[in-house]
Amino acid sequence: MSASEREYDERPWGNYTVLDDEAPDHKIKRIVVHPGKRLSYQRHAQRAEHWFVVSGSAKVTLDGREVVLGPGESIDIPRQGAHRIANEGEADLVFIEVQHGSYFGEDDIVRLEDDFGRVDSGVAR
Repeated sequence: MSASEREYDERPWGNYTVLDDEAPDHKIKRIVVHPGKRLSYQRHAQRAEHWFVVSGSAKVTLDGREVVLGPGESIDIPRQGAHRIANEGEADLVFIEVQHGSYFGEDDIVRLEDDFGRVDSGVAR
């Protein structure tokens, strides 16, 4: 798959590019979170995630606990773990997300909190 064929989507908090989604047991995304933005506080029933920070500073909330990660650091998000990542810095946060499980559809998101009014919408936009 060429770079021009990769799935890319703009979101209210930044954007993501799917780097690999051809295997049945994992999917890999490059995610950019703009300064002052954060993803929804959410959980997934059918996948776990591993986040590796490439650049910027990530404030991660996992099951109510907060940790700050910098470039080269990572965290594992277990299946059903309530999680969020925020960029409280002044530059874009870039991280790689490796999803592992049995299903990777955007409809496997249960939003617990959201800055953009998307709680219980059933659609991951």
